[in-house]
Amino acid sequence: MHIAYPTIATLVVFISSVAGSESLTSTVSDQAKALIASSYDYNVGYEIIESLTTEVGPRQAGSEAEERARRWGIGKLEQLGFSNVRIEPFDVEFWQRRSERAEIIAPFPQALAITSLGGSVGTPADGVHGEVARFSTLQALQDAPAEGLKGKIVFVDELMTRTQDGSGYGVAVAKRSGAANEAGKRGAVAALIRSVGTDHHRFPHTGQMIYNTDGAKVPIAALAAPDADQLQRALSRGTVEVKLELDVQSMGQRTSGNVLGEIPGSGDEIILIGAHLDSWDLGTGAIDDGAGIGITVAAAKLILDMKKIPKRTIRVVMFGSEEVGLIGAQAYAKRHLDELDLHIIGTESDFGAGKIWRLDSRVAQSQRHKISAIHKILQPLGISLGDNQASGGPDMGPMRKLGMPVVSLKQNGWDYFDFHHTADDTLDKINRADITQNVAAYAAFIWMVANMPGDFRVTKSQSDNATTPSQKD
Repeated sequence: MHIAYPTIATLVVFISSVAGSESLTSTVSDQAKALIASSYDYNVGYEIIESLTTEVGPRQAGSEAEERARRWGIGKLEQLGFSNVRIEPFDVEFWQRRSERAEIIAPFPQALAITSLGGSVGTPADGVHGEVARFSTLQALQDAPAEGLKGKIVFVDELMTRTQDGSGYGVAVAKRSGAANEAGKRGAVAALIRSVGTDHHRFPHTGQMIYNTDGAKVPIAALAAPDADQLQRALSRGTVEVKLELDVQSMGQRTSGNVLGEIPGSGDEIILIGAHLDSWDLGTGAIDDGAGIGITVAAAKLILDMKKIPKRTIRVVMFGSEEVGLIGAQAYAKRHLDELDLHIIGTESDFGAGKIWRLDSRVAQSQRHKISAIHKILQPLGISLGDNQASGGPDMGPMRKLGMPVVSLKQNGWDYFDFHHTADDTLDKINRADITQNVAAYAAFIWMVANMPGDFRVTKSQSDNATTPSQKD
């Protein structure tokens, strides 16, 4: 009879899984459960969101309002008792909208609800007008001949799929830059897109776009979903001409920054948690990402109130200028590169205010037993155990790509893209009970990883026999 002996790699994973019961002590487990229990009547998360959205409001990257938000962040962290509260500044390009208008001028004159996309160039003072050329998808525009669009206004009418995890966004958002870039290469005078959103309200969605270098820069705006429908119906009846007026301006470099506060640990290692402080200018940035600020700060405050020193420092970061290209996250990674090995694990709350329903990780496979042990504590909150391909959140990306392990406490985003980047992103969209569940999960998770022995990376002894997951986004 042939006997299949286990490989060294198999033994490593087996031994690690056996050791899993030792990865989380009963004391730390009980403390994490106590944090969850104490969160039920804890309103600090909601109060922080209310404070930020009321006292600052919209806070566009590089603006005076974002500066006020940083001052608010410093004051809030100091008031709540965090240590080492500070701003780490960096520069960002400041773009602003002044006015925007679109209308069908023939054959059915009427106004259209639009918003400029961040980074877009403006139109001449008297606007641009042209015949509309509709494309059902960005791919259809990309496949179109190089000739035939000169002097026209390109309209990319691509829909976004509604999903719980927001996975439809990755496909739909490509048109935000792609439509203008393809239109510019083909001689069009402007581009319009159906808003990157899942709602049917008359609120257009803004967002950042980036020009390529191989074509003319043409102005671009997003149509509210009902107005995209209206334009589509008009086009079904024949030729349609539209006029577009965008008064926008790039104002040059301005100061932005990340706001940091800490719960010092007994050692040098760091648990990184965060959310982004900036928002677009249309709403008050309640779900994107005031909710994340409230959740992460309140979770850390819940731990602070335990008056127990964690083994690892818990670092809370309010990232600046996320909306315009993760500028704050990149600045953080560059500034803290020499601390990379001290960053044990990181996570960000940046997907609205819905309940957390799944825990995903991106750790060494040999360390997954630790995530399973953590999940057992979080499971009563209605949280399932997911896969090992977590992003950690947008602002964790630069550090993750350098090798920092991450987790994602995934929220229910079924309606997130109904409000995302619109004037409808306001405090009334926040559900207090859902924020409480988020704070409970984050507080318990943070406390466990701050006190759990060992690393979430591949250890030196395991490096030849265990692999980390791929780092694709």
